[in-house]
Amino acid sequence: MTHPIHIIGAGLAGSEAAWQAASAGIPVVLHEMRPSRQTEAHKTGGFAELVCSNSFRSDDSGQNAVGLLHWEMRQAGSLVMAVADRHQVPAGGALAVDRDAFSAEITERLRRHPLVSVAEGEIAGLPPEEWRNVIIATGPLTSPALAGAIRALTGEDQLAFFDAIAPIVHRETINMEVAWFQSRYDKPGPGGTGKDYINCPMNRGQYETFVRMLIDGEKTDFREWEKNTPYFDGCLPIEVMAERGPETLRHGPMKPRGLTDAHRPDEKPYAVVQLRQDNKLGTLFNMVGFQTKLKYADQVKVFRTIPGLEHAEFARLGGLHRNTFLNSPRVLDDKLRLKAAPRLRFAGQVTGVEGYVESAAIGLLAGRMAAAEARGVAFELPPPATAHGALINHITGGHIETTDARGSSFQPMNVNFGLFPPIEKVKTRDGKRLKPAEQAVERKRAYCLRAMADFSAWIGSAQVKAAE
Repeated sequence: MTHPIHIIGAGLAGSEAAWQAASAGIPVVLHEMRPSRQTEAHKTGGFAELVCSNSFRSDDSGQNAVGLLHWEMRQAGSLVMAVADRHQVPAGGALAVDRDAFSAEITERLRRHPLVSVAEGEIAGLPPEEWRNVIIATGPLTSPALAGAIRALTGEDQLAFFDAIAPIVHRETINMEVAWFQSRYDKPGPGGTGKDYINCPMNRGQYETFVRMLIDGEKTDFREWEKNTPYFDGCLPIEVMAERGPETLRHGPMKPRGLTDAHRPDEKPYAVVQLRQDNKLGTLFNMVGFQTKLKYADQVKVFRTIPGLEHAEFARLGGLHRNTFLNSPRVLDDKLRLKAAPRLRFAGQVTGVEGYVESAAIGLLAGRMAAAEARGVAFELPPPATAHGALINHITGGHIETTDARGSSFQPMNVNFGLFPPIEKVKTRDGKRLKPAEQAVERKRAYCLRAMADFSAWIGSAQVKAAE
């Protein structure tokens, strides 16, 4: 007898996981507490309700990481992508959908699937012990009862309810003719070399202009359910610190003490912005202490005034909002199972991915993993050079663990090429030397071509095994 897979949450990740498992011939019980118990954000009882934007972002699979993820999901028989394609609305190069029609069809297709049973009502606390194969896909607004049970099981500091995010920069876009590597006072620290930070110097005029732009920049408002979320002293928005006095930042995250400009050793920087390596590949660096509520356009404008970051490309921009996500590198194994209770597998935003498509993609993998476990066969992870593999690697092992005032430094991430194993710069095409902008385009194409080849081989192998 095959025990059913119990999936908690019928958002994008839970809906995709249910479809993948049922498509593999495994019975599924899909649990959804709405509409009997709503969240602060949802308005309906429909599955895969899009609560914010109706956009799945770029659909360009030739040069864009999220477009590549779209392509991979389509190759894997994604329900979310198939329905999104059917209900798309004009959006230029992006894939945007009619959100009501999209949710209605996801709901209808899952409710009429012969192997999917829908159970309405909240799962208050941990799932019953007799549920042997469980996927928790409850998203960033996990109900308090379930979130509390997960936190008790994993440890008090392993489930975050407050998301303070500093911008993350692609290493290759930092101007190292201005910036330099050095740790403060050349201290190596655990596993370090004494040159563990990238440092961007400012003179007094640059610093004063920067502070003024921070204070004047347009900020986002807290959403209604976030308004009572307090700031932590260890993760104040940088513009809030700036408002406390013009010298606050240079005595805080921008202090120049213990640092010597490698390019101008005789000139003492008035302030220094530090960036710390964020992933084991060394392709991403986060701006230390730069969590912010500035709107995205203002972040790009203000942060590109920092010497060395004039042409910076951001893997993600900063933010500060209420969220619920696991410290996945510590508490999940590479099959998304909770180390403390392996019968529980997690999917979607609660694992530490950001965005509609990324959440659905992790749901796709979780559904396939759970189905393989139900069938008693091994599950082979997607290659790390694919978009799915890069996401799994980020949330289960690719992040470099550090601590701050709140504990873990792990933060949710959108898919981006900084999560992929690096590709050397493409310097020539047809014997002609490329300009830096052309090199960037060719490198993105190379990432996509490599990923497509690897994913095609992986999905082909998975389909052969499923047929055996």
